[in-house]
Amino acid sequence: MTEWITQMIEDMGYLGIALLMFLENVFPPLPSEVIMPMAGFTASEGKLSLPGVLIAGTAGTLLGAGFWYVAARTLGDERLKRWACRHGRWITLSRKQIDELEQRFEHHSRWAVPLGHLVPGIRTLISIPAGIFRMGLGRFLFLTALGAGVWTSALGTAGYVLGRKFDEIDRYLGPASTAIMLAILIAYLYRIIRFRKA
Repeated sequence: MTEWITQMIEDMGYLGIALLMFLENVFPPLPSEVIMPMAGFTASEGKLSLPGVLIAGTAGTLLGAGFWYVAARTLGDERLKRWACRHGRWITLSRKQIDELEQRFEHHSRWAVPLGHLVPGIRTLISIPAGIFRMGLGRFLFLTALGAGVWTSALGTAGYVLGRKFDEIDRYLGPASTAIMLAILIAYLYRIIRFRKA
């Protein structure tokens, strides 16, 4: 996968970085922990500019997050609640729990959305409640750009500074991301097993 990412960045430049980061948000197994350091490394060789790399990465993330936001907003909370009444086990939420989640999200969205973009696995998921509970588009884009900008800038700059040693980033972040996503999967399966319809 690393070779494919490298080739895409070299062939398509900023557009390739934005496309890869878009896909990373739509299809989480594609790792930003490889994409952005590789893009930063390419900038360190003088083939791209570091600001351009960071802007492209953030823009791609915004588009990917926007995809899930629009999909979730189209679904809406009422449809979700009706679906929960029939198939709540698979989303591990009852109608009552969705109401409670909506209230919590309204109170904590200011930090939940940007911080969510710093956590593997949550990065994709955080756009869904934002859309379902109809967070304003401008606010969503601002908070997403804030969190995504920090994440992509940290990874891209690390790749730029470390140069060919950027693999060291993936050596640590790769297993950590996998562990977090595995923990989320285990927690989800546990909730399915323990789910009780309210």
